[in-house]
Amino acid sequence: MVLAQLSGRYGEQVRGMGLAPNNRIMEVFVSEETGSWTITVTSADGTMCLMAAGQHFEAMIPVATGEDL
Repeated sequence: MVLAQLSGRYGEQVRGMGLAPNNRIMEVFVSEETGSWTITVTSADGTMCLMAAGQHFEAMIPVATGEDL
């Protein structure tokens, strides 16, 4: 239900994810069109919580370090 709202109502799609403590999955959803974003955390039992949301998302280009040169 949450994913349908993020996609249908806000046009957000998953752009990144990671493993959080206690085997939880953290996901970042972003709308390329509007710049809105949402961070969710999903537990092993499938319960999804909205952790944060906002506007003006901007993807960053990684900066080369001395090790990358």
